[in-house]
Formats: sequence, C-alpha cells, structure tokens
Amino acid sequence: MHETNESLVTKEKLGKSGIRYIIRSLVYVILHTVIIFIAAGTINLPRVWILFSMNFGSTLVNMILLYKFNVELLNRRGKMQEGTKSWDKIILAIWLILLFILDIIAGLDVGRFHWTYLNFNFAIIGIILWLIAAILATWAEIVNTHFEATVRIQKDKEHQVITKGPYKFVRHPGYVAVILVHVAVPLILGSILTFIPTCFIIGLFILRTYLEDKTLQTELTGYSEYTQKTKYRLLPGIW
Repeated sequence: MHETNESLVTKEKLGKSGIRYIIRSLVYVILHTVIIFIAAGTINLPRVWILFSMNFGSTLVNMILLYKFNVELLNRRGKMQEGTKSWDKIILAIWLILLFILDIIAGLDVGRFHWTYLNFNFAIIGIILWLIAAILATWAEIVNTHFEATVRIQKDKEHQVITKGPYKFVRHPGYVAVILVHVAVPLILGSILTFIPTCFIIGLFILRTYLEDKTLQTELTGYSEYTQKTKYRLLPGIW
C-alpha cells in the first residue's frame, strides 16, 4: 500500500489481470462466508449474512469506483509484481492462515457451541466501523495508483510520494482500514472469541506498517521529508 505521485491517473482499459483481480476478490468473500457456514453447521445465521452483505457489497462498490477512477490499479493488483519484499510474502501468508482460523472459530462459536455472545448493538457498531473502513480504503486506492497488494519500491512506475487525500492525515490509511475491518468482524458476528485471531491480525499489520514505513524511508526518495509533515503512521497523535 504505497504512496504515489500527485499526477492524474492515466485512464487505461481493464485488462485480464484486472478482471482476474475483481473475480478473485469476490470469490474470496464468498469463500470466507462458506467456511464460516461449514464450521457453524448451518446457514441460518442472520449476522453472518449481514457480514457477507457488507463484505460483498463494499467490495463490489470498491471495484466499480476503481474501474471508474483508477482502473490501472485494478490491473496492477491482479498479479504479483517483481521486487516484492520477502518478509511481506511471509506476512501475507500468515494473514491468510489467520483469516482461515478466524472463520473456523467464528463458525464454531456462533453456529455450534455458542461459547460467547455480543448483542446486536455491537453489530451496529461493527457495521459503522466497516463503512468507515470501506470509505477510507477506497479513497486511498482512488488517489494512489501505487496501492498494490504487496510491499515493494515500484521503480517501473516512478514511485513517488503523495500528500493528498487520506495521506494528509496518516502515512498508511490502507492499513487503518484493514484494522478497522478486522475489529468490525467479531462485533458484527457477535463472537468474542473471534477477537483472538483478530488481535494477532492487528499485530501483524502493525508490524507490516513498521516494516513498510522503514523500507520507504530508506529506499523511496522524498519519503523521509514526507514523514516530517505527516508524522503518524496509523493513529494521529499516537503512532
């Protein structure tokens, strides 16, 4: 989720990699929901359907807006780019494992054993957090054509620094959105136990933020100066 230059995004056609990314993103949403239902042993779970609707709907809207305003990013996110940091590949692999564990725990908790419970007021809070995260992530992606899925210095794209949009306030708004989404999931589902893998995921993305920020300060021209203007990585006033 890298910073970009401030020039207008060049309009290009949606390519095969972009189509592949759209399909893959929507399939992932469906797959995560199916795993929860399998673990739960039932599909009669209204709050899981709410989560699915939020996830599928926000993903679809995100794709439509990117198609309109930053189709180049759709094409770039559809394939693994050269130069991805090895530590980032490890982090992403761990994230996928944790997501699978989260789905299993959520399904077992809300569908089979009912170990924990949060009333629907918490789901409302989760929905609000999800909407904030979706808006923030899409905003960051629209202004940032370098908002790729992996961490690398994009020398092939004349990787530069941005100071507009959400990047005025924090240096990694995409990760703020990711963290908010993962906090929202247990609230929407009503599963306290689901916060266990969520905490590990949040820690993982704080680590990713630290490593990416360190990489950008070392390897991206102008980024160190940017950190003097936008001082906080994730949370204004704190870090």
